[in-house]
Amino acid sequence: MGRGRVELKRIENKINRQVTFSKRRNGLLKKAYELSVLCDAEVALIIFSSRGKLYEFGSAGMAKTLERYQHSCFNPEENSIERQAQSWYQEVTKLKAKYESLLSTQRQLLGEDLGPLNVKELQNLEKQLEGALAQARQRKLMIEQMEDLRKKERHLGDLNKQLRVKLETEGQNLKAIQNMWSSNAAAGSSSFSLHSSQTNPMDCQPHEPVLQIGYHQYLPAEGPSISKSMACETNFIQGWVL
Repeated sequence: MGRGRVELKRIENKINRQVTFSKRRNGLLKKAYELSVLCDAEVALIIFSSRGKLYEFGSAGMAKTLERYQHSCFNPEENSIERQAQSWYQEVTKLKAKYESLLSTQRQLLGEDLGPLNVKELQNLEKQLEGALAQARQRKLMIEQMEDLRKKERHLGDLNKQLRVKLETEGQNLKAIQNMWSSNAAAGSSSFSLHSSQTNPMDCQPHEPVLQIGYHQYLPAEGPSISKSMACETNFIQGWVL
């Protein structure tokens, strides 16, 4: 059964307080030492007991650590630069580890350095290769389909141009035929009006000679009416029957 939560307060018993101080002090010094070794950190620890006795630990020397502490506290700009440089160093370390991991994965995908891998890792590697192969095939199929669509597009574009040229040619021919029909219709109407306005060729106009063949015999009337028809008698041959 787990231990319950202990309330932190001053130990009233002097002997118990001294024993607890000795235990916790040694544990704190041990933790400071482990932190400096495991994490490569510069640790400085100062402890004063209730009697005024000094206990200290400095991984790089207490004086050096205190000097560095004072320098960092009184020069905040340099401290910020140092923190920024440390942040960049950590970022570079992460990127370097990621780069090495990617190189190792690449070598494994190419069939190299497969010895340290176990069965599960080899199965995962096989799944990755199958997935990459499926993606490559799908991409190749998409590229082929795109090429076919581009060829169809070019063919349809050429066909569209040919149809456009043919349509323009037929439009010009139709326009020429319409113009010819309109000109012929205008010429026919003018010719009809001209023929309809002509007089009967059988009528004898004055001062115009008329030759009539196969006309009934003309019998001039006696009396004063002869003078009107005699105006064209000089060029008129009396009618005869075939």
